[in-house]
Amino acid sequence: MMRFLGKTALVTGGGGGIGGAIAERLAFEGAAVGVLDRRGDAAQEAAARVEGGGGRALALTAEITDPESVAAALAEMAEAIGTPDVLVNNAAWALKGDLESTDLDDWRAEFEIDLDGQFVCAKAVLPGMVAKGAGAIVNIGSVNGLLALGNPAYSAAKAGLLSFTRSLAVEYGPSGIRANMVSPGTVETDIETWRIRREKNPQIFDQLARWYPVGRVGRPDDIAAAVAFVAADEAAFVNGANLVVDGGLTAGLPVMIEELILE
Repeated sequence: MMRFLGKTALVTGGGGGIGGAIAERLAFEGAAVGVLDRRGDAAQEAAARVEGGGGRALALTAEITDPESVAAALAEMAEAIGTPDVLVNNAAWALKGDLESTDLDDWRAEFEIDLDGQFVCAKAVLPGMVAKGAGAIVNIGSVNGLLALGNPAYSAAKAGLLSFTRSLAVEYGPSGIRANMVSPGTVETDIETWRIRREKNPQIFDQLARWYPVGRVGRPDDIAAAVAFVAADEAAFVNGANLVVDGGLTAGLPVMIEELILE
């Protein structure tokens, strides 16, 4: 499929596992991709992987919470490959695992990256999309925004992101711009949070898999495929939706069912 041929996409947090997979998927389907990350080396490496696969990519460095930094990156992107037809707000982080260890500075820092940054990036691309009369914004949420699974500040920010997504969908739908959210379950990546957890428990992904009806945790490509669908024109009537990509985690509790059924 070449659903994004002739289109341009911007992926924030593009230097990470999920962001990199999204950038590669959109490029594979024809998009010219701006790979934005606060870590310039990570953005360069991700863009190189896209180009190594035959796609077109531009590495961009910016702080998504800084409107001027984002504006400068967008100006660079516009000159090199064009203004975004698709924005994937993927950048995020999770700092503290429980409420007791979370202080106000932690809370604010997580909201700044996990919600404020998405607002800044959406505001930055919207004028160009409105001028085109078309566009797609995909915000990357989390099952943490739907269930209490630890990381309280991150979870609260992701819940807020769902509300923001719906606001975008309603206000900008008449302008031809769709906004949707993709909410992953556990995804096996090499981000710092999972590196720390794996150092403490090398079998963590195997242990978590028993909670997932499909028998495994997610892979970055699982999320990339969902993003490609909701961002594509074939999903023209999908607006304000939250596509949960979690292998059935939020559909039920298989471990509890095993304990209830004693036969």
